Amino acid sequence: MPANPTLKEAAAPAVPDEAVTPLIRGIAVLRQLTEAGGTLSLSALERATGLARSTVDRITSTLAHMGYVRLDGRDAVLAPRLMELGNAYLAALRLPALLDAHADALADELDESVSLAVADGDGIRFIHQATRRRAMSLSFRIGDLLPAERTAPGPLFATEWTGEDWKRWRARRAADPANHGFPAVPPAEHPLTAEEFTRRSAGARADGWTLDDQLIEPGLVAVAVPVRDPRTGRITCAASVVSHTSRHTAAGLRDTLLPRLRAAVAAMEEDLRAAPRPEPAPAPSGLATWTGASKQELGREFVESLARGLTVPTAFGAGRAELTLTEVAKATGLARATARRALITYEHLGLVAQPRPGTFTLTPRVLGLGYPLLSRTSLPHIAAPHLASLAERIHESTSLAVLTAAGDEIQYTARVATARVMSVNITVGTRLPAYATSMGRVLLADLPPADRVLGPLRPLTPRTLTDPKALTRALDEVRDQGYALVDEELEEGLRSLAVPVRDRTGRAVAALNTAMHTSRHTLRECVDHLAPALRETADAIEADLHVSARFTRIPLS
Repeated sequence: MPANPTLKEAAAPAVPDEAVTPLIRGIAVLRQLTEAGGTLSLSALERATGLARSTVDRITSTLAHMGYVRLDGRDAVLAPRLMELGNAYLAALRLPALLDAHADALADELDESVSLAVADGDGIRFIHQATRRRAMSLSFRIGDLLPAERTAPGPLFATEWTGEDWKRWRARRAADPANHGFPAVPPAEHPLTAEEFTRRSAGARADGWTLDDQLIEPGLVAVAVPVRDPRTGRITCAASVVSHTSRHTAAGLRDTLLPRLRAAVAAMEEDLRAAPRPEPAPAPSGLATWTGASKQELGREFVESLARGLTVPTAFGAGRAELTLTEVAKATGLARATARRALITYEHLGLVAQPRPGTFTLTPRVLGLGYPLLSRTSLPHIAAPHLASLAERIHESTSLAVLTAAGDEIQYTARVATARVMSVNITVGTRLPAYATSMGRVLLADLPPADRVLGPLRPLTPRTLTDPKALTRALDEVRDQGYALVDEELEEGLRSLAVPVRDRTGRAVAALNTAMHTSRHTLRECVDHLAPALRETADAIEADLHVSARFTRIPLS
């Protein structure tokens, strides 16, 4: 079990001679961006990492080329594609895919938040969250790291610690008693003694469950039960019910909700018992082969050894939880020596472990690379930089909208306006009738005819399509051609073009559009020039959405 990352670098093991220095530096940049909330100026990154400014520039340029960060003026911003590293760990782990339905059902049944967490050194890290929407709600995210001593799951995991694990915990606690190295929790005002945590762990061993009575912050209470691997009997994760003292005391949580939590955990363990061993997934190949062309294109601004190293975690995944050096080299297309050096580097950083000599796995610490921040993103936030880029490219305003719950209107959720004397005056939150708008037609066209809510078809202009049969034919045409072009049907002089934005299942969950005065682009120009630009932008939004939504729920508005 690697040492906790909150210990000072001085206490960390020496860097192996064969470690890849640019990879270590790139991970340091990603960690600093994560700790800073996802955004730092390049000057601030220089100060935080201690790297030369030219090195920071080259690293962020490489990360931006990979889609892991976005360069916004003088700032580096974490980008959704970075989540593919954490996704590789979660897919290899399998637990979210096998157990999240039970956690979600329990949260619905109890009307309380339910979490799944795994051990990460002497801390715990969340791998699934089913939260309740309330004014006073929980802020923990997938990937957040919490100190074991201040959580409900922590004492459960500590029951399996070795003497060396306890020694590391005591060293970390002595170096950071208030938990300043755990940004997901407020500093501890009255840290528990080592003896108190030892007693909590002994109680967890005897009882098979444990409580958190306001250890993280006043008012927060939780009860946790271990989920054991039926094959080994060891704790594979912990399930927790989390509430607030305005709803439950810790004792009340134990007395009223613990039986139902235990029943849910029993069902989880039964699913783990019944789940077939994962079939080896088709091995990817050549994950790093693109880096050579990028080096040729970008020159010294592209750090190829960093890019190659960052492809290594993505070799893991569903059915590929444990890989040999040969398998990693084959999946990435790297030479064995190069893959070996990358794995040595990751093992030094605590991102890779060897459960058996010669076999490598990702560790939960991979989730610390931006995942907590990015897992709480929304579709408008994902789309915003793409909308801005499109607006700059076509010199027209761009927007994103979704269907309202009633299904007969669209609501604008993101917008980038261009500076023109004459422009379309629409703001985020604006609602318009779906039947008379390009975005509404794109979204209606994706629905089965029986599910389309057209609403009262009123003539908004002399050109508004109000005949139900004609509108149905128009929607069928939109579905076939992949875009909607609406000409002066919502407002005279207004022409708009939209394409769908689809989720991982292929369902159109939003629409992307541009709107302009009829004098600026002919209908043919809209089809030949603007539609491809919109489709390209929608593809980029979808790529980010699909990565972000693999193990998290992404709000559409």
